[in-house]
Amino acid sequence: MADQYAQSGEDGRPTEIPAIRWDEPPEGPVLVLLDQTRLPAEEVELVCTDASALVDAIRSLAVRGAPLLGIAGAYGVALAAARGFDVDEAAVALAGARPTAVNLSVGVRRAQAAHRDAVAKGGGPEQAAGAALAAARRLHREDAEASARMAAHGLALLDELLPGGGHRILTHCNTGALVSGGEGTAFAVALAAHRDGRLRRLWVDETRPLLQGARLTAYEAARNGMAYTLLTDNAAGSLFAAGEVDAVLIGADRIAADGSVANKVGSYPLAVLARYHHVPFIVVAPVTTVDMDTPDGASIEVEQRPGFEVTEITSPQVTVSGAGGGIPVAPLGTQAYNPAFDVTPPELVTAIVTEEGAVSPVTAEALAELCDRSRQVTI
Repeated sequence: MADQYAQSGEDGRPTEIPAIRWDEPPEGPVLVLLDQTRLPAEEVELVCTDASALVDAIRSLAVRGAPLLGIAGAYGVALAAARGFDVDEAAVALAGARPTAVNLSVGVRRAQAAHRDAVAKGGGPEQAAGAALAAARRLHREDAEASARMAAHGLALLDELLPGGGHRILTHCNTGALVSGGEGTAFAVALAAHRDGRLRRLWVDETRPLLQGARLTAYEAARNGMAYTLLTDNAAGSLFAAGEVDAVLIGADRIAADGSVANKVGSYPLAVLARYHHVPFIVVAPVTTVDMDTPDGASIEVEQRPGFEVTEITSPQVTVSGAGGGIPVAPLGTQAYNPAFDVTPPELVTAIVTEEGAVSPVTAEALAELCDRSRQVTI
C-alpha cells in the first residue's frame, strides 16, 4: 500500500488504496492517509492539510507502524513547507507525536535537513519546499526497496533455521504494507514464504488492546490469500506447548545500541515463550530503526497510552458512550496500565533482520558494524 510514487511488490502492482500518498489538488498540497482506525470495516482516506492534522492522525493511530511513521514525518515537514508554515515548529511537533518510534524522528530530520540546506544555498520558499518533498519521496522509495530486501534476507534465514519449508509463523501486531513504503517488515517475510509455497500457517496474535493483529494483519493476510489463523494474545502459550509454532516474526519501533528491541506490547512475553520452547524469535526492521544514540533497553522511552483503550472496546462499526467512544468493559473509574510497547532484551532475540542482512547473535558490536556498513552504502 505504497505511495503512487513508490509502488512496491515484485510485479510492481499498485494496491487499491495507498497507505499514504502526496496529492496536489487545486486548493493546495495535502497528505492523504488510509485511516487505519476504520479498518477492516471500511477503507476511508483521511486528508491532512497541515502538520497539526498529521500529528493528530499519528497520535490516534490513523497512520502507524515504524517505517510508515518515518515516511509520514518526512511528508509532514514537506507539507508544512509547501503550505508556508514554520517548518522547524512543525518538525518538533511531528517528531514528538510518538516518542518510542525512532523512525518518525529520523524521517522528520531528513526532510528538515533538506529544507534547511536549500535555504542555506539561497533557495526561496518554493525551492526549499521542493527539496523537503524530494527527501520525503526518496525516503519512501528507499523504504520500499528495503522492504523487498528484508523479505529476501528473512526468508533465507528461515530456510537456514528451518530447512524443508512448511513454516508455521507466529506474528504480533501489524507489520505489512500498512506500515511500510513497500510490503512491510516481518509480514513481508511471511508473505515471501507464502508466495514460494513455504508458509504452512500464519498465526496472528489479536494484539490487545487495539487489535492491530485482528483488524489489520488478518485484513492483509486475507487480501493476499494466505493461510492464517487468529488467536487471542493469551492463547499463544498453548500454541507453543502444542508444538505448533516454528518461528516468531515481529517488527520493531526502536532497537537500542545493545540490541534491545522495543515493539508492540506483548512482544516480550512471546520472546520468553519462544526461548523456553526453543523456537527462533526473529525481529525484522529497517536499519533506520536501530538507534545508536539509545544505549540500552532501559533508555528507551515507552509511550503510555490512554486508559480507555483498555477499559473500553472500540469497534470501527460501533460508537457508544465511553470516554474514548467505545463500549465500556470495566467499572467506571477503573485505572488502567497501558504501555504501547515493551522491551525485549537482546539475549532473547535469535536474529535481527534488516535490508543489509541479518545479525545473529545480537550484540552491540554486530549492530554497530551493520549500521556502519549501511552508512557507507548510503554515502
